[in-house]
Order: sequence, then C-alpha cells, then structure tokens
Amino acid sequence: MTRSLFQTLYARLALGLFVLLVVVGGLFTALSLYSVREYSAAVSHQLNRDLASHLVADRNLVTDGQINHSELERLFDLYMSINPSIEIYLLDWDGRILSYSANPASIKRKHVSLEPIHRLLENPDAYPLQGDDPRSHDRRKVFSVTPVPSAQNPTGYLYVVLRGEEYDFAESMVHSDRLVQMGGGALAISLFVGLLAGLLFFRLLTRRLSRLTARVEAFEPDTENTGKAGEPDVPGDDVDYLAARFDQMAARIVGQLELLKDKDHQRRQLVAQVSHDLRTPLASIQGYLETLGAKHQELSPEERQRFLGVALAETLRLSKLVDELFELAALDARERQPFLEPFMPAELLHDVVQKHNPRAEQASVALNITHVQPAMVLADIAMTERVLDNLIGNAVDHSPMGGEVKLKVALDGNGVAVTVEDMGKGIAAQDLKHVFDPFYQASDVSRSGHAGLGLAIARRMAELQQGSVSVVSPPGAGARFRFWLPLADSAKKESTVL
Repeated sequence: MTRSLFQTLYARLALGLFVLLVVVGGLFTALSLYSVREYSAAVSHQLNRDLASHLVADRNLVTDGQINHSELERLFDLYMSINPSIEIYLLDWDGRILSYSANPASIKRKHVSLEPIHRLLENPDAYPLQGDDPRSHDRRKVFSVTPVPSAQNPTGYLYVVLRGEEYDFAESMVHSDRLVQMGGGALAISLFVGLLAGLLFFRLLTRRLSRLTARVEAFEPDTENTGKAGEPDVPGDDVDYLAARFDQMAARIVGQLELLKDKDHQRRQLVAQVSHDLRTPLASIQGYLETLGAKHQELSPEERQRFLGVALAETLRLSKLVDELFELAALDARERQPFLEPFMPAELLHDVVQKHNPRAEQASVALNITHVQPAMVLADIAMTERVLDNLIGNAVDHSPMGGEVKLKVALDGNGVAVTVEDMGKGIAAQDLKHVFDPFYQASDVSRSGHAGLGLAIARRMAELQQGSVSVVSPPGAGARFRFWLPLADSAKKESTVL
C-alpha cells in the first residue's frame, strides 16, 4: 500500500484531536485568565471595600465638618509611596474629579459616573462592583467610596480605585512572565497527556479497520480471467479507500460470476460437442465391426481388410480426440506448466518444416521459409513445437493443390513473431473471433478428421509461455497466423521486475 500517512484515518483522527486539544486548551487558558482576574477583583473588593471610610477616619480628612485639603495632599503623597496599587480621587457631588493621587499625565476623564457609587453605598455587599477608571475612557475597575465630609452632610466623595496604574503594570509583568510560563506548562502537559491517550484510543479503534483493509487488499482477482485491478486513487481516508476497494471487489465478483456463467455455458457446449465427436467414430467402429462379425464368411478378404482399415482409422481418430481432450483439460487446469529456456525459434521452425515436408509434398503444397531474423526467445521448446505443428498442419490442410505456405521469423517489439500464411480460401469474418474456441468449426468445413481442438490448445500453450497467437484473414487471400514469443533478454528483465 503506497498511500501517504496523512491519508489514513488514524492520522486524520490524531490531527483532529490535536487541533481540538489546542482549541480547548486556548479557550481554557483564556477563561482561566478571565476567572483569575474576576476572582482577584472580588477578593480585592472584599478586603478593601471600607478603605475609603477608613482613610477619612484615620487620616483626619474632615475637620469641623470640612475637608482638610492639606491632610488630603499628604494622604495622596503617602499612599503613592507605601501602596501604589491604589489611586485616590476626590469627587464633587456631581462626580467631577477635584483632585487625585494618580499621575496627572494618565488622567483621561474629568467626570466619574455616580450610578455604581450610589449602588455600592446603598448595598455594600454588592461586590465585585466596578466603576469608571479615570485613566481610561472605557475601562472600569473595582473601587471603594465614602461620602465626604460625612454621610449626613455630603458635599462629595472620596473615590478609591483599588487596582490602579501601578497594579496594572505589576500585573502585566507577572502575567507576561510567570503566569504565561505556568499556564503554558500546564497547557503543554495537558495537551501531551490528552494527545497520547487519544492516540492510544484511536489506535485501538482503527487497528481492526487497518487489518480489514489489508485483507481486502490481499484479495486479488484471477489475473488470467479478470485482470489485476490497480490500487484506487482515492483522496479520502481509510474509510473512503476501503469503500473503493469494496467497490472493486464487488465489480470483480460480478465479473467472476459472469465468467462462471460463460464457463458453464462453454462446459455445456463442450459436453454436447464431445458427445457428438466421440459418438461419430464409436458408431463407425461399431458398425464396421458388427458387419465383419455378421458377414465374415460373405465378405472377400479385400473387403474385410478395408473394413478393418476403416475401423482402425476411426480408432486412431478417437484416440487422438481423447488425447487432445486430456491435453486441453490439463492446460486449462494449469496442471501442465512450461519449462522456459532460451532457444532459437528459427532453428526449431526448420526442424518442424522438415517434419511436415512429406505430408506437404503428398498434398502438392510447398513449404517455404521466406524470411528469418535470428533471435533468442525464452519459451518451452516442446510447447512451441506443438503450436508450430498445429499451425503448419492446418495451413497445409487448407491450401489448394499447387499452393504455397509461407513462413517468416521476424523481430516484433520485445519478442519474435513466427508467421504462417497459407493460400486457402481464408476464414469468414463471422468465424474469425471463434477460431480459437474449443470444438469450433466453420459451417462450411467438414468435421471429419478434426475435432476443433488444435487451435484452442495452441492458444493455451502460447499464453502459458507469456506469448500469443492471433489470426488475420483478408477476404479471398488465405489466413495468416501470427505466433509471438518474448525475447530471452526482455523476459528475464520482466521476471526480475516482477
């Protein structure tokens, strides 16, 4: 399997888990920081909600019912030194800022909203309650407030911001360093532990899917009948890939069922044809022998010899048919395997031609090798000779008296092609696609002498040697059979690659 890592369901689940953990970790960190700020504000407000009234009482800010401004100035200076985290503001009755302890350059407001001040004075337990921060136009801070000079005769308010500019600066320094380190470390540990647990869990979930995918990939079709299906190009994950594999497997099963139906149909035809071809010589043998038995005394020696000769010929025909049937069955069942070895097909062709010359001369047919290109093929010598015997024998049988059978040996691509061309009447177009089918014979050809198995055997033998047999027959120009075998060098290279 050549699919990349990120095309697997396991990798995508792991990536999704990592992204989810990062998002959840980021949200958790943001919520934690917000919660810490709110908690800190609530604690600060709870501890210091009476700070303003304590300052008025402890620092004698009110003398004879009036605000002691000199004491107020000293208070500003004192708290800027000993507690810079708070800022003190003196407001009038309408919320205008009269004086303050903060840095004048940082003051952005001249007026503070009185609504939160009134709420806190009416309900001191309403915390954390935030009021306007004079240092910002929109920021709000927790505060402490008390009326001055007194609650009975208020002319303004002492407004204390509990988390002032110095507190914000110190907090930003801590958050930018210590808090980030602690939060980042906790987040990293959480992500690592969560991701490790998730990967282990996803592995347990997807390993069965991986095994199922491997089993489906191992289910290869019969390469001879259905062809080897390539690996599907699926952009999705393992589930999409497995679905595509199942589609391929379903298509193969459908194809194999169709092939089985076709094989069954061929088997029925084969049984019928075998029965006919076996019955004919058996009936002839039986008839002649019965005649010899019944009329032995009446027949002349010449007639008895003729009857015995016909019976013997039919016996030989029957024996040849049975041998061819067994040979074809062995080839179809792959019981007979070729012994591949390098040899020169041109030399073998000369030997086969010499073997068929007497028969050709008897039929007044010339066997001529018109072209030869020497080359080595990797094939089975006995099977190759059997194929050539069949092709040359058929060419002689279908050539007219005085005709010629032309034989050629030529390089053809990565192999060698042996061409056998006769001068007969050729093969009809409707019969060309059936000439290699078992027991097939054209309607205008007599079935005596041949059972129609020779070409079927020749094709099976050629295919077992990684070769092929084909035929062309132009109208009225005879038939030209082409027997192709792979070169010795290319066959070795191909076997090495495979």
